[in-house]
Amino acid sequence: MTELVFDCVGAHADRYAVVPALNLDLHITETSGVRVDAIALRCQIRIEPHRRRYSAVEAERLHDLFGDPARWADTLKPMQLTTLSVMVPGFTGSTNMTVPLPVTYDLEIASTKYFDGVVDGSVPLLLLFSGTVFSVLDGRLQVHQVPWSKESSYPLPIKVWRETVDLHFPNSGWLRLHRDTLDELRRFKSRNALATWDDTLDALLRPHQGQREDTSC
Repeated sequence: MTELVFDCVGAHADRYAVVPALNLDLHITETSGVRVDAIALRCQIRIEPHRRRYSAVEAERLHDLFGDPARWADTLKPMQLTTLSVMVPGFTGSTNMTVPLPVTYDLEIASTKYFDGVVDGSVPLLLLFSGTVFSVLDGRLQVHQVPWSKESSYPLPIKVWRETVDLHFPNSGWLRLHRDTLDELRRFKSRNALATWDDTLDALLRPHQGQREDTSC
């Protein structure tokens, strides 16, 4: 019977992906000496926010997600990121492979809010593995399950996530607006002959910025 050990050993942005995606580097070891002919592997990835410290700036940026830091003992709970399925080719001893992880910059999604709120350092990930192992022993096909107890922790550098997003959306962010709001913005943009959406929002915000400055004086 096969005995597998999984380790996530690195991550890097996929520069040629059609949509934002990064690659997780996996090292898989079979410790019993049995040849593995294939693995239909599933990988559940979670963010474990309680496993790192946060600066005052990060606490402010994450307030909408976790609330006041005084409540973080109750609110800093693991977040499901995604579940991936990949086929691992046959190997003896150990093998390396990459697992593509799609990412998004939709700030309505909790995991994206978290990534965007972390200023530096790393994001604690937990990778949980399951699936089916295929091997041939004495001419007979052997099928074994990978138990969910197989896991690996990995501190994903936040700079890798930012590099991944910036490849597709450099120096940009996304906001989801109601259609009626978007129609009003289009009309305002047209009436004032504004060239870009940034110019449109700047024109709307500038008067209020002046009011705040006058109030603070």
